[in-house]
Amino acid sequence: MPTNKRKKHTKMRAKTTHGYGSMKKNRGAGNRGGRGMAGTGKRADQKKPSILASGDKRYYGSFGFSRPQSKINTPKIINLSKIDEIILKTGAKEFDACNYDKVLGTGTISQKVKIIAKSYSKLAKEKIEKVGGEAAIC
Repeated sequence: MPTNKRKKHTKMRAKTTHGYGSMKKNRGAGNRGGRGMAGTGKRADQKKPSILASGDKRYYGSFGFSRPQSKINTPKIINLSKIDEIILKTGAKEFDACNYDKVLGTGTISQKVKIIAKSYSKLAKEKIEKVGGEAAIC
């Protein structure tokens, strides 16, 4: 009759080192030469040119900066096609897009409508005025 296979951590309960060899080997990063860039030429092999011979002068040290993601302001946009969908559903003659930063000209607008927004692309303004609508700024 076949027996169920025991899991490794269960089998290792009897062993002192749990399969790591020496107890010291399973402690932090000391057994692996440190974390990250630690150990690359820091001990013993400083004179070996292998790292610097690759031509990457920026291997050591820190450089540049990381822009905080909280500071990046992505503008909130809406396309004419989306505005047209909303107008056809509601049947409104005026659309308030003040909570959007910009109206873009993707798609078409089918009827005369007054759109109020912060800014417009050149194409969006042309398309709105072509149908007889008005592009007002809030």
